[in-house]
Amino acid sequence: MTPALSQTAAVEFLKPTVEDGAAMWELVNESTLDQNSAYKYIMMCEFFAETCVVAKENDQLVGFVTAFIPPEKQDVLFIWQVGVDASQRGKGLASKLIKEIVQRSFCDDVTFIEATVTPSNEASQALFQSLARSYHTECEISECFAEDLFPEEGHEKELTFRVGPIKK
Repeated sequence: MTPALSQTAAVEFLKPTVEDGAAMWELVNESTLDQNSAYKYIMMCEFFAETCVVAKENDQLVGFVTAFIPPEKQDVLFIWQVGVDASQRGKGLASKLIKEIVQRSFCDDVTFIEATVTPSNEASQALFQSLARSYHTECEISECFAEDLFPEEGHEKELTFRVGPIKK
């Protein structure tokens, strides 16, 4: 098992391993998050462990963030998905997970945090606006992907939330 990077009470923040992928997928399937294949989570754990994090309490996964640094934007940490178990909601776990990644030496060049969020996802909007306040910076919001780009019926547009510049 990978040693804990930091702790909050009984919750450990760890770099994910491929063995965490299934639990991440299960957490998503028990929530309202967009569902991806189990392969996506295993792949993120294998190839993007430096920019992903899992939260475990008593060896049980209770939260995660999948993220990456886009090749064309080396100063950006792009947050793909944030999952928090119902038992941990309202405790600030999501922002702690993101800050855990930002503090890693792998992210030394990161000065912005970006994510796409649908207009109806008020929890994620509040998360990124809260991150901006905690870093004493701005949260710029712009349209990223229009509704008509999505092949399935009823998918909302995606807005880019850009937090930064962040001061570590």
